[in-house]
Amino acid sequence: MEKSKGMQPVKLVVIIAIGSALYGVGGLVSIPVFANTTIKPAMAILALFAGMYGPVVGFLVGFLGHWLTDMFAGWGVWPTWMLGSGIVGVAIGLFPMLTKHALDEGIFTSKQIGLFIVLAFLGNFIGYMISALLDFLLFAEPMDKVLTQQLIIAFSNTIVIAILGTVLMFLVVKRNKDNSNLIADDSK
Repeated sequence: MEKSKGMQPVKLVVIIAIGSALYGVGGLVSIPVFANTTIKPAMAILALFAGMYGPVVGFLVGFLGHWLTDMFAGWGVWPTWMLGSGIVGVAIGLFPMLTKHALDEGIFTSKQIGLFIVLAFLGNFIGYMISALLDFLLFAEPMDKVLTQQLIIAFSNTIVIAILGTVLMFLVVKRNKDNSNLIADDSK
């Protein structure tokens, strides 16, 4: 496995496992809004892990976490929608590279918040559009149903990420800023 943010593969596997578990189990807490379509506050968890650790972690947390939600919820496994969540993770995972890892230094400006939200929207719109089209092509789901699902998901997930995801990112920034203010005392 390729190193991300200079981390060892074992640490990456642990981060992916924790992120997937939190996103997967968190996905069980949701608000139904349409046929097999829910508003999931856990999208903020996916956004947090992707925004902190990049596209590889984002994809795997999204893909595996969605799989866990499907398994525990009893809906059956929908690989097309697992792929959509993975794509959301990839899109938001571009954030650290585009901001030159500003979060690590405790920086999260209004411009970066805007970028975070735009990446979330693009990931949700494109990722779940692919899911919807694959459902139509592979599973003969009605086009109007899957497009309605996709639009609801793209907008509701973006709103969840814009609110809860931004709050989580601010908490990370605060932690990183507090840690960067530590000064080594060599006088002892």
